[in-house]
Amino acid sequence: MSLLFETIKVQNKTLHNLEYHNERLNKSRKDLLGCTDFIDLREQISIPKDINNDVFKCRVLYSREIEQIQFIPYTLRQIRTIKIVECDTIEYYYKFVDRKILGNLMDSVETDDILIIKNGMVTDTSFSNIVFFDGTKWVTPDTPLLRGIKRTKLMKEKIIFEQSITKNGIQRFEKAALINAMVDIKDSPIIEIQNIF
Repeated sequence: MSLLFETIKVQNKTLHNLEYHNERLNKSRKDLLGCTDFIDLREQISIPKDINNDVFKCRVLYSREIEQIQFIPYTLRQIRTIKIVECDTIEYYYKFVDRKILGNLMDSVETDDILIIKNGMVTDTSFSNIVFFDGTKWVTPDTPLLRGIKRTKLMKEKIIFEQSITKNGIQRFEKAALINAMVDIKDSPIIEIQNIF
């Protein structure tokens, strides 16, 4: 089985949203490997002294135990165009290091990213959950490939709301944004709906 990973935002030498990362890491270990112990990332991660206040991603590779912890300077990806691709067989319920199927789908297009449609329903892009603005509120598909930690947090805070979104339903929205552990709605480049095609 492929290693799993968590990507944790580090800014001002502070680890963000660790409770959500802890929850997902330990649920994945339990579901896939039968682990019943609890790994607390607060006890596992030490921020290096040479890191400044900029944004870094802390990448934690793990299986039964933590295998590796890396700190990598972070640059926000600029996404302007997204190609809709259909794949009814894709599964990515857990955050595996092996992302070959996502890589293959990305290799098939020339846009900045892809939006994956599974069985007619909107799921995720190649690296993030997606949210759409309907003129009143931000909504996210109720059929994601991966229930990201930022998605979970924003839903809990009632900043975004789940909704069934079909491929044909995308055009009723005004704009879209991409969210993940590193990127909040306010940080995401806004994507015009006509640039999702």
